[in-house]
Amino acid sequence: MSVNAQRLRSGGPTLSTRLVMAGAFVGALLVLTMSMVFKWPAAGGSSASNDAAANLAAAFEAPAGSCLNWKPDGSDMKPVDCEQPHLFEVTGDVDISGEYNASAPSPAEEAWRTIAKQKCTTGATTYLGGKLDPFGKYSVGALKPSDEQWRDGDRKLRCGLQRAAPSGKALVATTKSAKNQDQSDVYDPGTCLALVDKNVGDPVPCDSDKAHAYEIVGVIDLSLTFKDAYPSEEQQQTAMLDQCPKVAGEYTGNLDLKSKGLLLTWDTRKQESWEAGSHRAVCKVGAPLADNSGLAPITNSIKGAGAAQTPPPAASGTPSAPPSGG
Repeated sequence: MSVNAQRLRSGGPTLSTRLVMAGAFVGALLVLTMSMVFKWPAAGGSSASNDAAANLAAAFEAPAGSCLNWKPDGSDMKPVDCEQPHLFEVTGDVDISGEYNASAPSPAEEAWRTIAKQKCTTGATTYLGGKLDPFGKYSVGALKPSDEQWRDGDRKLRCGLQRAAPSGKALVATTKSAKNQDQSDVYDPGTCLALVDKNVGDPVPCDSDKAHAYEIVGVIDLSLTFKDAYPSEEQQQTAMLDQCPKVAGEYTGNLDLKSKGLLLTWDTRKQESWEAGSHRAVCKVGAPLADNSGLAPITNSIKGAGAAQTPPPAASGTPSAPPSGG
């Protein structure tokens, strides 16, 4: 596959394969491969921990439409206004006591993921008005009972929506309710995505010596060009070929990308995403390896790096379409 065909998020997983379960594990986050399994944190006896316990109790009982946030170590989970950055938006809860009676052991981690997929996806879709983009930025998540809660008979699974980073090993904070969001899986201009084994990783600072794979230089709203039916892949390619060089020129100060060994490319949208209301796609800059086996490392930002009086950079031919996504 050519470098132009590399997606912003490698692999192009659908909702079912991107299912993420998140939670605090007595103050620490337990990370498993491409999923995170999350239990409710425990609180101690100090006044600070009493406050944490009160926040936790409020989070535990938070109704659908509530947003939750917590520190990177998994502690301090609490409800926050959805206008603020948050990691989890509650869509409802499900009771699995019919399948797991009072004496049943807690399911294994893989079983929990299956349970969450089966029990939470329909509710999340309903919560979003029947439109959940299977290639979009939101994943279905779940908060499961802690071991102590399970022993005490709690069989409720708190379902919600969250945004997983490309690696699947971290969550990305979002603002505002998912109900009111375009679900397109895009990042803001100025975001860089790490380089991991020649592929795309999680967001990293652009202005640093840490290597990255892509720098996002613009976001195009394709619905402004295509106001009626879903545009074909060819139509999207033509629109992005027309618009991405312009936004890249504005972002970089008309940097000559080719002279720097850089390549301008972009994403497109699948029909399932379009019908769910995901109409935005990114323009991004990366560097191909000489053998086209993947992406080369880039350091520092290209923002404003060119001479503003030079013509906007032309795209390097017509890039082959990155597999369309959310």
